[in-house]
Amino acid sequence: MKTRLNTTLSQQQTLTPQLQQALRLLQLSATELELELAQAVASNPLLEWAEEAHQGNEQPGVDAAPAQSSEPAANGNDTAPDNEHSDGQDWVPDQGPWATGSRHDGDSDYEPPALKLGGSDQDLGDHLRAQFQLLKLSQRDRNIGLALIDAIDSDGYLREPLPAIAQALQPELLASEDEILAVLRHVQGLEPTGVGARDLGECLTLQLRLLPPSLPGHELALQVAHTSLPRLPRAGIDGLAREMRQPVAAMQAAVDLLRQLEPRPGRLVGQADTSSWVIPDVVIWRQRGRWQAALAGHSGPPVVIHHGYAQLLGHCSDSDSSYLRSHLQQARWLIRGLQQRGQTLLRISRALLVHQAAYLEYGRQALRPLTLREMASELELHESTISRAIAGKYVRTPRGTVALREFFSSGMDTGNGEETASSAIQATLARLIEAENPRKPLSDAKLTELLKQSGMTVARRTVAKYREAMNIPPSHERVRIG
Repeated sequence: MKTRLNTTLSQQQTLTPQLQQALRLLQLSATELELELAQAVASNPLLEWAEEAHQGNEQPGVDAAPAQSSEPAANGNDTAPDNEHSDGQDWVPDQGPWATGSRHDGDSDYEPPALKLGGSDQDLGDHLRAQFQLLKLSQRDRNIGLALIDAIDSDGYLREPLPAIAQALQPELLASEDEILAVLRHVQGLEPTGVGARDLGECLTLQLRLLPPSLPGHELALQVAHTSLPRLPRAGIDGLAREMRQPVAAMQAAVDLLRQLEPRPGRLVGQADTSSWVIPDVVIWRQRGRWQAALAGHSGPPVVIHHGYAQLLGHCSDSDSSYLRSHLQQARWLIRGLQQRGQTLLRISRALLVHQAAYLEYGRQALRPLTLREMASELELHESTISRAIAGKYVRTPRGTVALREFFSSGMDTGNGEETASSAIQATLARLIEAENPRKPLSDAKLTELLKQSGMTVARRTVAKYREAMNIPPSHERVRIG
């Protein structure tokens, strides 16, 4: 063996510490960003909260971050239809200096209220009843549904048989088992997914129906959950594969998918968690017939350079000066990263106003197909940057606080030369089923025909797939009497 010295030429991508920090800040939600800044202020003496600096009569010349621009962005439509929140007038946020022409005075940033998603202080029964009250059902079905919810245990299962539920409703209400089963389908459509199941197989089946059918082992997992789940512990994967005449690899994929599901959905409710609180990063409102977007008050850099420590740089020893300069550089990187985060969010939000103005006016049925790749190409950003920017971010709109990901949806060719967002098709499908005659529910074929009349030409199997994804039972299970 001989020792040799070889020279090779290669390329590799290296991210600078500044870029790594900017990417990390970009993907943080508002709640996570607040924790990150609190740790930075506690560990870096050159950083202080902007509010504290303002209250301390900060002198001119402080190296503070400039406020984010709130220049309005419009969709180019001077006359926007009225929505349910405006009563014929433009909907403008109640507070905030970023709202051009706002009636309010004062220099305090608008702080959108936190929105609680999930019941950290609720038990499972309260959590289900709050959702069930939002369903448009008859008073009779409501009474049946509340009785079903009362019978669900802490794990999320309905242990009581349906005849026992019917007997418990007497003498005030005489209900058949079929009628109770039809209402149970509504209860099983509530969150968390899988609640209201009568056994483990049904619980897993409810969760599998909401997963994409393209997942490896999805169809076989449905068969196992529906028919062969009790045999799995005794026969094992190999034995069950032989019984069902399936390849061992396919059965392994199906079992792996089943193991990722939640066997006790009830335990997902009632756990206190700060991530269940949502703080909007962006606010969208309409003023003078034009849609506008701006960062929420908290989304600008809330930290500044501490003026007192910054002045010490020229009046301290070399060791102290090196320490302060190091922390000063870290503070400037952090503030610059916060500015870039806000600018990226604002660019994306304003671009969404152009593409999804109809969604803001009419709801999900008017959502246009829009992918991350299209947005990245338009803004000249990488697709991963768009994905990081919208992850865990929420926007306050006249229609409520929604996730930024709600504005993105894959398109589907409807046969008329145009594409329709899959979310829009599902929203229209849900609206048609909600308005159907309870005694004569619409079949999948009839729903396909009605969608075609609305300009959405889709196959009947696609309607069935979307209906199952939304946990809506077939027409013969949606029959209501009275």
